[in-house]
Amino acid sequence: MLRTPTHVPDARAKAGRASVSDVLLGADPATVRDLAAEHGTPLLLLSTQVARRQYRALAHALPGVDLHYSMKPLPHPAVVRALRDEGAAFDLASAGEIDLARVLAVDPQRCIHTHPIKRDRDIRHAVDFGCRTFVFDNPYELAKLEPHKREVELLLRISFPNPQAQCDLSLKYGVAAGEALWLLGEAADAGFAVRGLSFHVGSQVADHVRFLAAIAACRRLFDLAELDGIALDTLDIGGGFPVPYMKPVSGITEFCAPIAAALEEQFPQARLIAEPGRFVSAPAMTLVSSVIGKAERQGCVWYYLDDGLYGSYSGKLFDRADYRLIPLADFDGAARPKRHSVVAGPTCDSIDVICEGRLLAEMECDDLVVSPMMGAYTAASATDFHLLRRAKVVELTSGEEALAASSAPSPPRRIPDPVAAR
Repeated sequence: MLRTPTHVPDARAKAGRASVSDVLLGADPATVRDLAAEHGTPLLLLSTQVARRQYRALAHALPGVDLHYSMKPLPHPAVVRALRDEGAAFDLASAGEIDLARVLAVDPQRCIHTHPIKRDRDIRHAVDFGCRTFVFDNPYELAKLEPHKREVELLLRISFPNPQAQCDLSLKYGVAAGEALWLLGEAADAGFAVRGLSFHVGSQVADHVRFLAAIAACRRLFDLAELDGIALDTLDIGGGFPVPYMKPVSGITEFCAPIAAALEEQFPQARLIAEPGRFVSAPAMTLVSSVIGKAERQGCVWYYLDDGLYGSYSGKLFDRADYRLIPLADFDGAARPKRHSVVAGPTCDSIDVICEGRLLAEMECDDLVVSPMMGAYTAASATDFHLLRRAKVVELTSGEEALAASSAPSPPRRIPDPVAAR
């Protein structure tokens, strides 16, 4: 579990920028230095206001779709609490995520359990919490769910391989579309309430085309299942909505417009679900690290930071992501010579290299480096290797007037949130 954040004022949140680094650096880099001096580095600056804005933008881009935040990339209590109050539902995939939802008084009726492979005790834990919607993709899982079949409803996960995605999430899970009708029949004959289909076309998807193909394939499966006497009424389109790491991506409204149109045309009466994770969480945290060493090696300058691949840059390994590294001195206005640089982490392991050949302004020891888009698959997958200190999370706070100033139109459908008023 990520540590509870320290709270500091976020007076710049009402700027409505896309990420924490934009909010801070666009206004006052001295704020970053002050926070680093106060809390030390490495330091992750967390803005739940940014997470809220990302959620609202996606809700506006996908009208009629219930958004279930996927806790996996950033299961931070502050983020979950903020999204709960925003009206979000949740995608849970482990007992630990269920425990966090319980502690934060998330309504279990607003949760779905999306892990296709579960232990018996995992299923019991979720059912005891009150979760009723489960995902499966093979007959062995039906046997595990058998004791609870009067309490649960099922979604069948369909495999749609997508090698072009940053992470192809059909490698481990999902049944081939050609086998789906048979498995739906097995579940229905066993007495399960089979409600619909789910899919995930991969993480950090570059364009909407794969979504459209999967939606069309699921429409055909809905129609064929109806001929077999199985009435499906739910479609879960997963996640994969892109964010700009090293390169720009389509705006979320533009990206989702064809998806929203396809859903409206092909599934006008179905309950629609999406599972955003990265899109909501990635822009919500920015990493601030320090240069702890410098060396000249084979014509390149090497910088060693106090965070690396075993820490907040773990997404470089586990998520196939790459991150910008911005010397804070870039914002001082003074021109520094740029050199092709290697940036490495603090461990004694040679694999701990964040980037090579990057053109960076020359830095000295104790200089600060900022990396935006560090909310997804970073702190969540960081390790304690070498017993090095993980990045401290500092939550930036602001008044409700700042949040209101950045509001996007509300989605047409919203799941009721009985705890939001608490």
